[in-house]
Amino acid sequence: MQRHPARQAFVEDGDEATERGISLAELPIDRNYDLPAGAGGAAPERASALLSQFDRKRRAAQLAVPTDDAKVRIRLRELGEPITLFGEGPADRRNRLRELMLVDEEEHGAASPDVQMQDAEDNIDQEEEFYTEGLKDLLKARQEIARYSLPRAQARVARQKEESSIPLRTHIKHRKAIKEKLQGFELFGTQIAGDRPVSITRFAPNGEIVAAGNWSGGIKLLSVPNLEEKRSLRGHTGIVGGISWFPGATLPSSGVSDSVLNLASGGGGQGGASDIHLWSLEEDTPISTLQGHSDRVCRVEFHPSGKYLASASFDTTWRLWDVETTTELLLQEGHSRQVYTVAFNTDGSLLASGGFDSIGRIWDLRSGRTVMILEGHIREIYSLDWGIDGYRVLSGSGDGWVKCWDLRAVRNIGGIGAHNGNVSDLRWFKGIDGDMTTKPDVSMENGVRNDTQPRKAGTFFVSSGFDKNVNIYSADDWGLAKRLSGHSGNVLSVDVSSDAKWIASSGHDRTVKIWGRDDGEGI
Repeated sequence: MQRHPARQAFVEDGDEATERGISLAELPIDRNYDLPAGAGGAAPERASALLSQFDRKRRAAQLAVPTDDAKVRIRLRELGEPITLFGEGPADRRNRLRELMLVDEEEHGAASPDVQMQDAEDNIDQEEEFYTEGLKDLLKARQEIARYSLPRAQARVARQKEESSIPLRTHIKHRKAIKEKLQGFELFGTQIAGDRPVSITRFAPNGEIVAAGNWSGGIKLLSVPNLEEKRSLRGHTGIVGGISWFPGATLPSSGVSDSVLNLASGGGGQGGASDIHLWSLEEDTPISTLQGHSDRVCRVEFHPSGKYLASASFDTTWRLWDVETTTELLLQEGHSRQVYTVAFNTDGSLLASGGFDSIGRIWDLRSGRTVMILEGHIREIYSLDWGIDGYRVLSGSGDGWVKCWDLRAVRNIGGIGAHNGNVSDLRWFKGIDGDMTTKPDVSMENGVRNDTQPRKAGTFFVSSGFDKNVNIYSADDWGLAKRLSGHSGNVLSVDVSSDAKWIASSGHDRTVKIWGRDDGEGI
């Protein structure tokens, strides 16, 4: 067999070495050698300096030096050194800190294990949420919210247990009758409510007045159903984005009440200013103003207890206010872009927030923790509203979808392609009391009194969109019960009265419209 020349040369050399009695594996290796001595013995000193330098570099490499430039500057300041030198970049600054830390270790000894561990933790990205200590007033508010919400939750669960005993055929008959009545809604009246688009409409708790805010900064109180102007409120200098009625506020037909809090509104002023006004409605000017947001306030919402107010703003935060002391209790971050909407659940223990980052969050007001993240929309979230069951929340988005989220299952349980364009607003019908804590409905069947009947509250919701329509959806099968067409522009807001007799909407056409049944009765 003919070998490759290079291979053959290797074999031949190996054979020759073997013939000479030399084994390469048995060659002695001398590792105990001395550096050659030069004149005056300078070489050993130089070698010792090199070894010392290598050891110093090794110890410097083991130091836990922050990688974040801001933390590097803080550490330099703690050491009493300049936080930056002329022409020094982040990498150079970090190397300088490493050298200073090494010198400090050589002078004072190695850092304690606790300090080394803390330095190591500083280099780890914090993936978990972090919490800062709040005000004592906030702690007190959280305790009050817990005391308020727990009995309501207990009553709600008891009511749900009662409803679970109702036969299925009774539920089906009940929901079918409601859906038929919803199909009878038609346009009842319309009224121009501003020189610019009307951005928000909300019914008073008694359903006799609707408040409408517009882009000019004005708020008009209109009678229901004739839409006669009862009072005009002036206080905002920009878009009025949020209106919320004080829970249980009842106004006489004249629109004048006692000098007590009845209404809250939020808006954006000129030059990026923002403000939240509290109104008694006895005067045309606010009784108090809440200031703190640095950009437009989009929505405001009263806590069910009436003691607190939540606000959403373009400054990427939502805030919680004490309306009695007009103090800011909480500045909550968590959204990467503008926060557009907030909503309390019926118990008052949870708050949902959403905005331009297309993400919704559910916050536990008793602890401050995020209990659920609503991920699924691909556009901005413009509206959120809770059902009376306390665990389902609806979200409306710029992607045209309304999605339903279940806190018990911690997931999205369904969605509707509600509008051909932005879903600007949605409202779940909550009934007279707005919760499930009152006495059951009573009915007579075949001459027999039945104290447990399905509720009308929670059986449907309304939505508005940029397709110029207002839609009514059944919460039974999520089917479209009625499409209300009449606006000549995008619809910006919608609401349903507590007795389900009326639906109000407003939009770019500068009008407020009232929709109702021909017989003037609710569902």
